[in-house]
Amino acid sequence: MCLIKIEHLKKSYPNVTPLEDVTVNINKGDIISVIGPSGTGKSTLLRCLNRLEEPTGGTITVGGEVITDPKCDISKVRCKMGMVFQSFNLFSNLNIIDNVASAPIDLMKIPRKQAYSEGMELLRRVGLAEKAYSFPEELSGGQKQRVAIARAIAMKPDILLFDEPTSALDPTMVSEVLSVIRSLAKEGMTMMIVTHEMKFARDVSTRVFYMDEGGIYEEGTPEQIFDSPKKDKTRIFINRSKQVTFDVTSRDADLVGFVSSIEDFGRKNLLTPKMIRNIQLSFEELVVQNILPELDDNDISVKTSVEYSETNSCAKMIITYGGKCYDPFTEGDSISSSIIGRLAEKTIHRFDGVNTIEVSFV
Repeated sequence: MCLIKIEHLKKSYPNVTPLEDVTVNINKGDIISVIGPSGTGKSTLLRCLNRLEEPTGGTITVGGEVITDPKCDISKVRCKMGMVFQSFNLFSNLNIIDNVASAPIDLMKIPRKQAYSEGMELLRRVGLAEKAYSFPEELSGGQKQRVAIARAIAMKPDILLFDEPTSALDPTMVSEVLSVIRSLAKEGMTMMIVTHEMKFARDVSTRVFYMDEGGIYEEGTPEQIFDSPKKDKTRIFINRSKQVTFDVTSRDADLVGFVSSIEDFGRKNLLTPKMIRNIQLSFEELVVQNILPELDDNDISVKTSVEYSETNSCAKMIITYGGKCYDPFTEGDSISSSIIGRLAEKTIHRFDGVNTIEVSFV
């Protein structure tokens, strides 16, 4: 059953046109993750669906009603299209249960007692019943986002739209919000989620939209998009999300910056904090403490890549460097070797004219 029909949607601003021509159907029960580089119209697409952004051209039909028609009562349509923003948008002057219950009372004319009873049940579902009489400023970012989700569900929408729901959160709070969204997916809620959480998108979605070049550049199942993308830009984007690389060509290279990029990469792919830290420490022990001191200034060329496999939830660090055959695990500092032995699941060194090290983490 087609819930939303989008035909030749266009959105232009004075200096840019993020949406050139989008035509797609959203069916009841779909869980669609919208991914892609920044600035490719992902959030704009969501905001056009409930006309928080006015489309420049094309039509959007929701439940048989053309909502791009100027005569459309968009406030009525929005009651059936819940929106969860990255910045929460809670009312700071209302306590949590009032944040959840006020819209059903004011817009749907649900009796106050019923709205509060249903609101409390929703807060229990997201694990925040005990915070019902707290105010937003007393909650963490993850708790605020869970309240925002409960508030959206309270309107009994036909579809929920999530605009990067975890982007404003501390990494420690991301999982609690994604857990709530996963539970909604299991219940069959139709959802469209703009996200940078690739592992989450793969696990929870029934369809994935990769956006680029002013529209939906490629779409398919999670398996098709993440394992066998057909188009070049999709393939490049997916590979980047699963790998981070760094080349050291001098002793003054920004090694601290790369260690930081490992953390960013790990968070994006939902690696555990322990695995992230193990990779960072192993890089420091191998490259900084052992490999670089062995190389002459003119021979410094150390390439490092960190890869993550969603299939088996394992990470691998691959380091290549020139010079003579040098195995830091047997010839390097014994303390470093001992540390890496505790951090890594498996280590390999081989030499075929170039030194290659593989370090696996689970």
